[in-house]
Amino acid sequence: MHYLLMYDVSPDYLTRRAEFRDEHLSLAWQSHGRGELVLGGALADPVDGAVLLFRGDSPAVAERFAEADPYVRHKLVVRWRVRPWITVVGTEAATPVHPAS
Repeated sequence: MHYLLMYDVSPDYLTRRAEFRDEHLSLAWQSHGRGELVLGGALADPVDGAVLLFRGDSPAVAERFAEADPYVRHKLVVRWRVRPWITVVGTEAATPVHPAS
């Protein structure tokens, strides 16, 4: 199953993130190395959030990531939430569905 971790960031996110970016990226690459984090990155134009795509049996892996993330701990992320994402198209789809014809 796929899960989207969605962040809403503080208005001063861009000016404050440098202090915590290495720790955040280290956490993200470790999660990726374990096969949990598939993709992640900030939204652009405007930079007001981020989306991280996780793979797992439950939302717990994404929740644990958010709780450990220095961006969350230091209030650069003002709100986060995890949503299940039913992926049906693509080679990485968790539940591929093909047309009947």
